[in-house]
Amino acid sequence: MAQVYDHGGGVRSIQVPIPDNPLGHTLVYVVDTDRGPVLIDTGWDDPASWDTLAEGLADCGTAPADIHGVVITHHHPDHHGLSGKVREASGAWIAMHAADAAIVRRTRTTQPERWFTYMAAKLTAAGAPDAHVAPLRTALRPSTLPGFSPAAPDREIVPGDLLDLPGRRLRAIWTPGHTPGHVCLHLEEDHPARLPGHGRLFSGDHLLPRITPHIGLYEDPEDTTVTDPLGDYLASLERVGRLAPAEILPAHQHTFTDAPARVSELLTHHEIRLTDLLALLATPLTPWQLAERMEWNRPWEQIPYGSRNIAIAEAEAHVRRLVKLGRAEAVAGSEPVTYVAV
Repeated sequence: MAQVYDHGGGVRSIQVPIPDNPLGHTLVYVVDTDRGPVLIDTGWDDPASWDTLAEGLADCGTAPADIHGVVITHHHPDHHGLSGKVREASGAWIAMHAADAAIVRRTRTTQPERWFTYMAAKLTAAGAPDAHVAPLRTALRPSTLPGFSPAAPDREIVPGDLLDLPGRRLRAIWTPGHTPGHVCLHLEEDHPARLPGHGRLFSGDHLLPRITPHIGLYEDPEDTTVTDPLGDYLASLERVGRLAPAEILPAHQHTFTDAPARVSELLTHHEIRLTDLLALLATPLTPWQLAERMEWNRPWEQIPYGSRNIAIAEAEAHVRRLVKLGRAEAVAGSEPVTYVAV
């Protein structure tokens, strides 16, 4: 049965399951507008997830065929996965920030084998052992992997602008870090329960009540620009904290209040992590060696293959931040590259 919650003021949420994932579900928000309901995110592309979304919409007094538009906080498949099916059912438009829309277009046109080759090279450069890299060199069927044919958006979310939602004031706040085009959505309307603060914030994965979103790398096989995702995330965290919304409606877990306090906790978390990494980098280490030594929610030996790839990207994102701050540097001539504190 679909779990539906009425947040008041013409906003409801549906728990759409994510198959075989500890997060459990994505909170898909249904926002009433003068032209019909609009979804904020859609959930994972899976038959059971689609059935749950349809059941939840029925509980909200509507149906997939009635959806007017889909607003995507970011391109990940647990948020954007069902967008294409919603559009097929209703003719709804799909809106996304340009940076994530570019990733979607690139994913649709890049052969999976190109991604596997690229990721194998990235992991090798990060110091991953050959036994870890070898599976990426094995042919995989694209149909077994999620997110290789995401729906192309047909509207752009412009940071700072109000979205075209008649009868509502929903403003886009660009919050890169988790992805380059992640957006939060500020509902600039009085809170229905008159909680103190400035409206409500649909925070996607940017601001969650109990977990820290993954900050990895912005992957693009054709772009050699050295990005700073963690720096982007920390700066956009502070931007959201200054909004001081009355309530935060995240894409996972549950709603909460006091955004500035949660922002402060996350800023402190990453500063502690950077400090701990500096201590580790008293000796030159590769990103793989750093990831092995970092604190995770379980011992390194118990982290599964795919999660190790995410951990390596997180380690490298933190190292890039240290390098940009002048607190670490790459060791000249090292291969794979190692980093050391300065």
